[in-house]
Amino acid sequence: MRLTILGGGGFRVPLVYRALLADPADSVSEVVLHDTDARRVAVIAEVLTRLAEGHPAPVPVRVAQSLDEALAGADFVFSAIRVGGTAGRIRDERIPLAEGVLGQETVGAGGVLYGLRTIPVALHIAERVAQLAPAAWVINFTNPAGMVTEAMSQVLGDRVIGICDSPVGLVRRAARAAGLDPAAFDSGRVGYDYVGLNHLGWLRSLTFEGSELLPRLLADDRALASFEEGRLFGAEWLQTLGALPNEYLHYYYFRRETLDSLRDTRETRGEFLDQQQGGFFERAAAAGGPDAVYALWERTRLEREETYMAHSREATGGWQRDSHDLEGGGYDRVALALMHAIVRNSGTRLILNVRNGTTVPQLAPDAIVETVCEVTAHGARPLPCGPLREDQLGLMLQVKAVERAAVVAATRKDRGAALRALALHPLVDSPAVAARILERAAKED
Repeated sequence: MRLTILGGGGFRVPLVYRALLADPADSVSEVVLHDTDARRVAVIAEVLTRLAEGHPAPVPVRVAQSLDEALAGADFVFSAIRVGGTAGRIRDERIPLAEGVLGQETVGAGGVLYGLRTIPVALHIAERVAQLAPAAWVINFTNPAGMVTEAMSQVLGDRVIGICDSPVGLVRRAARAAGLDPAAFDSGRVGYDYVGLNHLGWLRSLTFEGSELLPRLLADDRALASFEEGRLFGAEWLQTLGALPNEYLHYYYFRRETLDSLRDTRETRGEFLDQQQGGFFERAAAAGGPDAVYALWERTRLEREETYMAHSREATGGWQRDSHDLEGGGYDRVALALMHAIVRNSGTRLILNVRNGTTVPQLAPDAIVETVCEVTAHGARPLPCGPLREDQLGLMLQVKAVERAAVVAATRKDRGAALRALALHPLVDSPAVAARILERAAKED
C-alpha cells in the first residue's frame, strides 16, 4: 500500500512517519514525499532516515520530483500543502490587522485570504488524483481544512476527507478532566457528540459506558480549570454555553480581547513560525548527519507546540500549556486512524470533515461539516446528531456562507464572491474594510 504525502517538506511529516513505524499492522509498502521546496523535503527525508535507523522493518521513503510521479499508483494521499509558504501566512495575518480586524490563518479575514490562494492549487491536485489515482483516498490536512475539503469534494466527492486534531484533543482533555483514564478513550467506552465546522464546533455530550458526564464536568470549576479549553473560556462562560467549544471559538467569543493582544504585537504567529522554521531548515542543512538533524527537529517541534495559540492565552491571563494540554489527537494519529479504519473496514468512530448529508438539515447536503463519523471501507459516514441550538446554528450558517462564497471566488475568479466572503464573516465588521483588505491582498500577491 503506497502512501503519498503532498507537502512532504512540512515540519510535521516526521510525526506521521514515526506513527507509521510504531503501528505497522496495516502494511504501508512505501512513503512518497513531494514538495515544491527541494531543500525542505531533503531535510525532512533526513529526519525520516534517522527515525528509521534500528527499526526492524522501516518503511521505504522516496522523494518524487513531480506531482504526477507522486500520485501515480497511490492508495492514500495525505495533502498538507502551504501555498505561499509562511510568507503568505504573514500577509494573511498582517493585512487584516492593519485594518483593525483579526488576522489568523483559518479564522476571519486571514482564513479567507488563505483559502482564496490555496483552493485553486487544491483543485488542481484533486483533478490529478482523479486522473492518476482514481481509487485513492485523499486525507486533507491543508488549512483552512473545511473550505479546502469542500472545494476538493467537487472533484473527488466522498473520497476526500478532511481531518483536524483539535476536536479529538478536546474530547481527550475533557475526558481526563471528568476523571477518566486515558485508556478508557481508546477502549471505545467513551462516547461523544461533537458537531460544527472546522475550527468552529462544540462538544455537547460526553459519556462513559452510556452515562452522561458533561453536566457534572461543567459544574465543577476546579475540573474546568485543569485543562486548556476550561482555562481559555472560563468556567462561567462554559456553564452559560452548556457545551465545550473548540479552542478556535475563542476568536469569536472573545474577539475584542484576542484582537487587543494581537493589534500591537511585534510578532504574529506566522512571523514566529517563519523565523523558527526558517532557522531550523538553515541549521539542519549544516547540522552534520541524521542524528543532529533529528535532535534539532525535536527541540523545534516542542517549542512550536508550547507556543500554540499564545495570543489567546495571553488574552486570558498568559498561562502556559502543560503536558496534558500538549496531549491531543495529533494530526498523525488521526490520519492513520482514518487510514486504518478504511483498510480494515472497522466501523471506527472519528471526528472528521465530510459532506453533511442530512446531519444538519439547515445546511446543503454537499456542505462540509465537522462531526462524528463511522468509518468503513466505503469511507466516512456522518452520524445523526441532536438539533443545534440557535446560537450554534446561526454561527455555523454564517461561516458556511463565507466558506462557500470563498470557494466560488477562487474557482471562478469572482471578485464579488471574494468580497462577499470577507464582508459576511462575523469577525469582519464592515464591507468597506473587506474591500480594502481584498485590494491590499491583490497588490501584495
